[in-house]
Amino acid sequence: MDMTAARKAMVDSQVRVNDVTDRALQAALLAVPREKFCAPGREFSAYAEVEVEIVPGRSLMEVREVAKMLQFAVPREGERALAIAGPYAAAVLSRMGLTVTAQEADPAVFDVVGAALEEQGVTPVVAPLAEPHGEGWDLIVSEGGVPTAPHAWLGALQPGGRAVFVERAGPVGRAVLYVRGEHGGISRRELFDAAPPVLDALRPAPAFAL
Repeated sequence: MDMTAARKAMVDSQVRVNDVTDRALQAALLAVPREKFCAPGREFSAYAEVEVEIVPGRSLMEVREVAKMLQFAVPREGERALAIAGPYAAAVLSRMGLTVTAQEADPAVFDVVGAALEEQGVTPVVAPLAEPHGEGWDLIVSEGGVPTAPHAWLGALQPGGRAVFVERAGPVGRAVLYVRGEHGGISRRELFDAAPPVLDALRPAPAFAL
């Protein structure tokens, strides 16, 4: 399979046609080998319109959704970004000239994607997903769904920082963009429908009532 041709077809048929017009973002998507982020034996599905497994319980977000979220986030060269459960997004942002850290709770994810992240200059960190590594981030992104916005993620943004991810409490979620104001306030904007799997680590604990 010609992965370079498949990558170009992906950008032409899944990205550009969905109003992702940022040229730097398109170039990064064309340059990052998505097949290197798939579970062994799943590389053939890297450029299809599907969520591809990385390890059991974790998958890559569809390219169309990753691209739209990143365009809304307006990443800028030289910024610092934290990708929480978002290794492919991390690589794309690094390719766009950001300094990127990829955070995973399960080291097995890095067993699959670690070499590809290293190629793109991304720093890996193993830590609980609910607890963002560091603080003062310009951008936080996740490829996994969350039931509600994790307050710790928003608190790790610096003034002017943005967080983009999918809030999903039912069959379909909404991609959302949060922006931290200069005086600490947080604004929220709904972007588009999306339905990535919800990250198990961020599901609320079951509640029991008598």
